[in-house]
Amino acid sequence: MKTGVVERVARFRDQYWERGEPGRRTPPALAAGLYRLWLWGLLFKLIGSSWDVAWHFKWLRDELAPPHMINTVGTVIVVGLTIFHTYTGYGADKNALRLMQWGTGIFLIALPIDLINHRINGLDITSWSGSHALLYLGTAIMLAGAVRGFARQTEPGRWRLFGLTALWFFFLENVWFPNQHQEYGVLEIASWDRGDPYAEPILLQFAADQIGRPVDRESIVQFSLPIPDWVYPVWGLIAAALVLVVARRSIGRRWAATAVAAGYVAYRCVIWPLLAGADFPLSTVPLFLVLVGLAVDAAHLGRVPEPVAAVLGAAAVTGLGYGGIWALQRVDAAPPILFPSAAVTFVLLAVLWTAAGPAGRRIGVGLSPLRSRVAA
Repeated sequence: MKTGVVERVARFRDQYWERGEPGRRTPPALAAGLYRLWLWGLLFKLIGSSWDVAWHFKWLRDELAPPHMINTVGTVIVVGLTIFHTYTGYGADKNALRLMQWGTGIFLIALPIDLINHRINGLDITSWSGSHALLYLGTAIMLAGAVRGFARQTEPGRWRLFGLTALWFFFLENVWFPNQHQEYGVLEIASWDRGDPYAEPILLQFAADQIGRPVDRESIVQFSLPIPDWVYPVWGLIAAALVLVVARRSIGRRWAATAVAAGYVAYRCVIWPLLAGADFPLSTVPLFLVLVGLAVDAAHLGRVPEPVAAVLGAAAVTGLGYGGIWALQRVDAAPPILFPSAAVTFVLLAVLWTAAGPAGRRIGVGLSPLRSRVAA
């Protein structure tokens, strides 16, 4: 069997491993295979990062922890693909390749910065640190390149529809990822109040020592929710809505934004019991994101100018988003939020939504599949 794998790798190398310019004609089978590998690499990164959040609310940091290893497998696949695109020119035009290269480069630069940050500052449980922000930024730019490359290199059909939807699912997960800190944090506090904290004693003691307090409720709150209450809804709703707006235009199907949002919520609902079964901390699930997806899709149904649709859509997203968080707080659990921040969310989202169309068209990730094909 090993011989067969070696032979296939050798044939692939002989057939495709040659220097070429970006945007060269790519055989359909090769393009499909490359972007299947992209999805596999991103899936490994997704599983690793999902486990990693729960891990850091239970144990002290460990660079060789299993979730880090799983994430590393995905990163190696993505880096390898970027090198292949760069050297051969297959599977990506110049703009898509530049996005892949810049995104991968930023991500790889952020990794040692993050390690140094942890060495200097010790426990860095918050998802909102500067080094983590670089990781999210690099991943976002890299994904934008993958979206553009996929849309321009694959043939119309079910595979393209599935692939684009999956890539935008990964994009949504990436921008929502830092908000998971609050989603885990609110239940971490609840576990302390029940007298059965999720975090191990060594982690609670370490976190308390960092702020010079004994292990008490105040130290648990500082460890679990160090972020201002306005951040969760303002960042989450604006970032998620903008991703879904561009995803809706990129995929070009009527309920595309709802499908992407529902896919992410479904994933969180599946990973939740799996982590719980392995005795890891629980988190709240942002069920209201399905309403955000519906609002985005509804804003694209009418024949109104883009600025009008942006204002109406921003109002719907803000109302449904804040209302959904409030409902979850009453029915089950959700992070605390500052409700007056809704005004800021609405204004910023309306402005950025209006600008999302031209920006998406400029980098080539906001085109519908048909328009992408014609442009290609």
